[in-house]
Amino acid sequence: MSEVSFDLSPVEKKPSRKYRKGSKYDPIIDAFLESENNLVTVEVEGKDANYLRTQLKKRIDARDLQERIEISVVNNKAYLEK
Repeated sequence: MSEVSFDLSPVEKKPSRKYRKGSKYDPIIDAFLESENNLVTVEVEGKDANYLRTQLKKRIDARDLQERIEISVVNNKAYLEK
């Protein structure tokens, strides 16, 4: 067996994990909440409707807005509904 060179260093505690605050999809949700429309289609250039649904759903859940907003896809179009 070959030997492995290593170093062990004591630490007080593990650093907290850094999460990204917000998302590039938050402005879509904010604009919809501020609008008076109850149902809108959402299109983002270069993004598939199902991908968009997944990303917006994650943000809706993270912001605890499930009671206020619903996201769905019908015929490859993403819809936000209050």
